[in-house]
Amino acid sequence: MQWIIDRVTEGVAVCETEDGAHVRLRAAYLPAGAKEGSVLRLTEAGLALDREAEAALREEVFRLQEETFR
Repeated sequence: MQWIIDRVTEGVAVCETEDGAHVRLRAAYLPAGAKEGSVLRLTEAGLALDREAEAALREEVFRLQEETFR
């Protein structure tokens, strides 16, 4: 399961799931270093940052922007 942090306000993180739904959770439950745009994975130990998926997502967004604004 993968979640992307959409925003963090007033101690609540709003995350988008793979199917486009939104999940709210206390920001205190986020792993250290998590911020808007971070990709989270649910593991046996809890939520963890997925830096590889985050980098791939950023590259895809950059590519789409390049195509759109040429």
